[in-house]
Order: sequence, then C-alpha cells, then structure tokens
Amino acid sequence: MPIWLNITLTVLAIYLAISLVLYYVQDYFLFKPEKLPKDFQFYYENQIVQEYNLETRDGGVINGLHFKVKDPIGVVLYLKGNSKSIKGWGKFAVDFTRHKYDVIMLDYRGFGKSTGKRSQKAIKRDVQYVYNKIRERVSEEYIIIYGRSMGSGFAAKIASENHPRMLILDAPYYSLTKTTSRYMPFMPLSVIL
Repeated sequence: MPIWLNITLTVLAIYLAISLVLYYVQDYFLFKPEKLPKDFQFYYENQIVQEYNLETRDGGVINGLHFKVKDPIGVVLYLKGNSKSIKGWGKFAVDFTRHKYDVIMLDYRGFGKSTGKRSQKAIKRDVQYVYNKIRERVSEEYIIIYGRSMGSGFAAKIASENHPRMLILDAPYYSLTKTTSRYMPFMPLSVIL
C-alpha cells in the first residue's frame, strides 16, 4: 500500500474516532450543570420563594422556584442560561419582582435538583409542561417568557407555539451548531450534534 494512502487512512480513522468521541461526550462540552443535594434549601434575601417539583411523564423531576409578589401584574417564565443551577440564577428574579411580576424559574434536567435524561427534545417538552401549568392559573395575556443565552432557544420555541404576552431574549444565539463550530471548525458539528 502506498505511504500516502496509509497516511490518509490513518488521518481519516483518527478524524472519525474523534467525531465519535465528541458525539458521545457532547453533553459534557455543551452543558455546565451544578448538582444540588435533595435537601438543599434555597434562600434569597427579601424575596418570597416557593420551591416546586413537577414529575414528568418519563419519570424525571423538574425542580423550580416561584418568586412571589403581592398583587402581581403578570408572571415571567425565566429560562436561564447553561451554567450552574437556579441557586445562582435566582438572584436575577428581583429584576422582575421589583416591577410587580411573579417569576417562575426551573432547572433543566441534570441541573440543580432536576432529574431525567437530558436532551433538547426533553427540555423543550419540560418547558412546555411548566408553561401549561402556569397557563392553568394565569391567562396568557399576563405571561412573559424570558430566555437568557441557552434558554433563549427554548424561550423562542415555546413562544412560537403559544400566545404569551411577550418574549424577551437576552444574549440569544443564532444557531447552536454555528456557535459550537467556532471552537472546532474542522469537525462536522452539525452532524455530531
């Protein structure tokens, strides 16, 4: 076998092996979760907070917080970014509670106290489930969906399939594959993801 063909096949085999590894460990690169113990107590100074746990149809648990105000004028479904858990994100609820809005925050699967197998489809289904629970108690004309960074994709999708009063996107990304391709432009990330 000619040496150039041997080198080409070796490089191709390495490239395919790296692609397979990236496929199976993509969660590690994409998500930066913080796990919390089940007995962790949330506390936010000068905020009225109620913790909730919703069981999903596949046996997962969505853990979230409801920041309450007296006589709210609406409710904000706050879809956080990719890092940590709502433990750290909860401090941003005051951006809305000080304007008389209740705030609902949730941790995605594998973040905080939430459980279940994480996938884009499952997270979107979970967010729609939480939205439906809010809609049972509040008319859509009083619901605002707020998405930050990674949460902006889920927020846009949920808003497109429902009729909230408003959609707010903070630091949205255009495309996950375009965003990740900045880090590894030589890999077929659109296929891997």
